[in-house]
Amino acid sequence: MPHHMKNLVTIMFSATVVILVGCEELTPLDADALIPSPDKYDVRIIRDDWGVPHIYGTTDADVAYGLGWAQAEDDFKHFYETLLMGRGLYAWEAGRSGAPFDFLLHLFRFREIVMEEYETQLSPEMRAVCEAYADGFNHYAALHPDKVKPGLLPATGQDVVTGFAMRTPLFFGMEREIRRLMGPERAHEVSRPEQARSGGTLTRELPVGSNTMAVAPHRTPDGKTHLAINSHQPFEGHVAWYEARLKSEEGLDITGGVFPGSPVILHGHNRDLGWAHTVNLPDLCDIYVLEMHPDDPNKYYFDGEYLKLEREEVTISVRLWGNLRIPVTREILHSVHGPAIRRPHGVYAIRYAGYGDIRQVEQWYRMGKARNFDEFEEAMRMRSIPSFNVGYADKAGNIWFLYNALLPLRDPRYDWRAYLPGDTSEVLWSEYLPFDKLPQVKNPESGFIQNCNCTPFFTTDGPGDPNPEDYCISLGIEPPEAMTNRGLRALELYGSDPSITEESFYEYKFDWHYSEESRAAELRQHLLDTVDDDDPVVQKALEVLRDWDLGGDPDNTSTAIAVLAMEPVVRAEMFGTEVPDINEIFVKRAHELMEAHGQIDVPWSKINRLIRGDVNLGLGGGPDLLNAIYGHWNGEYLRAVAGDCYILMVTWLPDGSLRSNAIHQYGSATMNEASPHYADQAPLFANRELRPVWFEYEDLAENKQTVYQPGAFFLEQ
Repeated sequence: MPHHMKNLVTIMFSATVVILVGCEELTPLDADALIPSPDKYDVRIIRDDWGVPHIYGTTDADVAYGLGWAQAEDDFKHFYETLLMGRGLYAWEAGRSGAPFDFLLHLFRFREIVMEEYETQLSPEMRAVCEAYADGFNHYAALHPDKVKPGLLPATGQDVVTGFAMRTPLFFGMEREIRRLMGPERAHEVSRPEQARSGGTLTRELPVGSNTMAVAPHRTPDGKTHLAINSHQPFEGHVAWYEARLKSEEGLDITGGVFPGSPVILHGHNRDLGWAHTVNLPDLCDIYVLEMHPDDPNKYYFDGEYLKLEREEVTISVRLWGNLRIPVTREILHSVHGPAIRRPHGVYAIRYAGYGDIRQVEQWYRMGKARNFDEFEEAMRMRSIPSFNVGYADKAGNIWFLYNALLPLRDPRYDWRAYLPGDTSEVLWSEYLPFDKLPQVKNPESGFIQNCNCTPFFTTDGPGDPNPEDYCISLGIEPPEAMTNRGLRALELYGSDPSITEESFYEYKFDWHYSEESRAAELRQHLLDTVDDDDPVVQKALEVLRDWDLGGDPDNTSTAIAVLAMEPVVRAEMFGTEVPDINEIFVKRAHELMEAHGQIDVPWSKINRLIRGDVNLGLGGGPDLLNAIYGHWNGEYLRAVAGDCYILMVTWLPDGSLRSNAIHQYGSATMNEASPHYADQAPLFANRELRPVWFEYEDLAENKQTVYQPGAFFLEQ
């Protein structure tokens, strides 16, 4: 469960009506009814030498069916749980940790909206893809009844679409706003027009990471075009990457990454173009404080009159153990602003950009089927994906950065960083900044673009960057000073190289140094200037820190004390939580290193570990490095849990042909411990090596392991 959802778990179990019930039994379905007829889908799954599924079908729906089967083979658990989320049944299976997700599904009426809009918002071909994907899961589940409870089956296309609608707002920070509402006190004052700010700095929380870089032909010595697709995600879970290659006779011809529950590639490349996403944090969510009627707790004041809150109660079934579950009843409220939550310190309504649009999966599908820049841009103009930066490149040599965001047009008289008054329509926005006015950089003079979760105002190393003065502070765009170390290093490395070779493009992506302008350098100097302790262990730690060259290479003996002290501070700043005292952490970590290893100057790879089953490997890299690794500290070592994971590097040659290389931090069998591909890519990952992507069938034919159809015997092995 994401750390930011844990507070909601506590809230879900307070002030509730709970009745203990006995074992629940859901009526099982006939397994035969879940298995498609042999002639419904025409698909082959070809596993390459690394176990990556290459799925070939006649139609796009055929391919989606094969992808559903392949993902169920390799990560049934998270696929299954994602579908349960779309039904509001996650707590029924996962227990308390699933309750917040089920509550949010009901609060925002995601399921109801999808059921109402499924036939009208989504094209017939998109519905066919989603339904075929669900059929692939159903088929696998029918043949493995021990893995699934019958309450979900059959999974449907609506389940798939609901999963997209639910997860999308979590990426731009909606859950952080709800988490603050769940606190013991009101988190912000209520803004009024007379309190509006005319200037100043907008500070934004920064996400943990993702990188994208692209280089145009005129910036390379040999006319090549390069694209780095380098999202940073958790190594395991519902938003961990799974790699697939998809090809149909209807134009689908793509390779890239998907999450559990996704029937379409979310970032990757086809024959003609590719794109990467990095998380941005525009201000897309607003909280309104409702002025309640003095005598009626279900009425609120709005534009001179009292309106009635829409109110209902929902019951969430929460698993305790085995088949023992409890019903948790919660109040669901809606106002003209949007969903509302009643807290001891007030009643709050929530409004976010794109609410009610269920076409996210369709937009990604259209992006993947685009064959040139114009078609890709047309897909982006759907604006159903309300956030995520886009780094783009194609075989024609075009490169493009887009600060993709559905930015509300707000009344500038108010301070939108605060809470808003719920009594006036002046703050009830309904329009967005036009697409053409979004910050973006297309084919800059320098031939280089980057974004590493930093401001869009430093995208390239020459003319062409967007001008921050063109954007009102109320849009909530990350300001010029919001630069990650990765963004600084990308500009320092790529930006200082006038002729970037393919080898250099790869080398820079795996850089493991902090910039002299980075937060890490600032914190190091702070520690050296302020730690005053005669303890010999602390003095040794200061000596080691003083020798640190800001590197994260495996043999570096100063990195451990530096990163262990700074990481909790940087993480708190990123997630907007309380920032701990770095001096106290420094002293504590120094003693922990001495106790565990007998020295402070421990080689970094001894501390920074990639662990997967019986595999235990030392790593370079670290937090907010271009070679990004984030770990959990246990007093002896850091276990890598996020950062660089699925990496895809793409090159188009001057003749338009392409080659690409990839790596997964573990292997293609993301949750199947019995598979030989459970951790077979981990040694390559630790050595910063990539493997070829067999995009052409001719290459795949020489590097294939098995060929089969879902539910059938192997055709070849």
